[in-house]
Amino acid sequence: MKKILIGGAGGAPSEGVINSLLRSKKGEEIIGMGSDPTDLVLSSAKKKYALPYADSPEYLESLLGILNTEKPDLIHFQNDLEVFYASQYREQIHATGTKTFMPDHDVIDTCVHKYKTYLKLKEANVKVPTNILLNNEENLLRAFEELGDEEGKIWLRASSIGGGGKGALPTNDFTFAKGWIERYNGWGDFIAAELLTPETVTWLSIWHEGELIVAQTRIRKGWTHGNRTVSGVTGVTKVGQTFSDKIVDEVAINTVKAVSDKPHGIFGVDMAYDKDGFPNPTEINISRFFTTVLFFTEAGLNMPEIFKDLALYGEKPDLNKIINPLPDGLLWLRGMDTIPRIFNNEQIRKEIINL
Repeated sequence: MKKILIGGAGGAPSEGVINSLLRSKKGEEIIGMGSDPTDLVLSSAKKKYALPYADSPEYLESLLGILNTEKPDLIHFQNDLEVFYASQYREQIHATGTKTFMPDHDVIDTCVHKYKTYLKLKEANVKVPTNILLNNEENLLRAFEELGDEEGKIWLRASSIGGGGKGALPTNDFTFAKGWIERYNGWGDFIAAELLTPETVTWLSIWHEGELIVAQTRIRKGWTHGNRTVSGVTGVTKVGQTFSDKIVDEVAINTVKAVSDKPHGIFGVDMAYDKDGFPNPTEINISRFFTTVLFFTEAGLNMPEIFKDLALYGEKPDLNKIINPLPDGLLWLRGMDTIPRIFNNEQIRKEIINL
């Protein structure tokens, strides 16, 4: 029996992958590792190993200890920090006999740093909102002058590694923006951008040595606890919906090819619509599935299974079509301490009583 080791076990992004892999008919043993014991203990993985956070000096030694003990056939990571650091250690990982299925490190480095991604997309003539790297107050003043919308608002966020809308903030107040950046010690890291609409779409894809294997689009109908953040963004989808649009497909493919000449592994392209209704890529979630990947599995498209079958056995999926094989309009509803469920709008109407 082959073994698969999943990083970040117990956390929502990794559990979607683990629970998808556990449905595979090949029955691989799923082992989890993670740095938060209170997450890790809740994992569905058969075994659970604790190790330091990926940016810790002790991380590599601990990781290699797990690999030499368990001898997994494949390892996969589910957060940007671990993806970035583990990518640098791939030679040591491979030396233990464990496979990875990751893009080249320079591609990962580009994608986990949002300003680097922006520069690549701009160079490739992909339509993106103008970004300004904020090294000082003069740059911030320029951003308000050049990028402000009708109300003078710009979009601020951190460029460095981190999900969940790290440091994201829409504002038209220079003093508040300055204080926000300093709160995060963010000069030289934060970027300002033109403010797009709240309408977003995500295109999740798996590639193998330059060949697109499968891609599925999902629109987001709301963020969990979005009303409790300044930006309205939490990085945690409350309602997702299957969706297809040829323009989104084209933009996403061009975005992936802008950062990699030969895409390999997982590329998740996040886009937001501008005021003209055109999807602008805002970031690439690289070498990891998004948190709601179990949605696609429940709907009949098990992307983590496709991923491991490619990595371990060289097997490609038998799909009715490669891009957007799922029907449009399926809804994935999530809430804290409730089991996520798939609905369509008609089913919701049937279950709800209106007095």
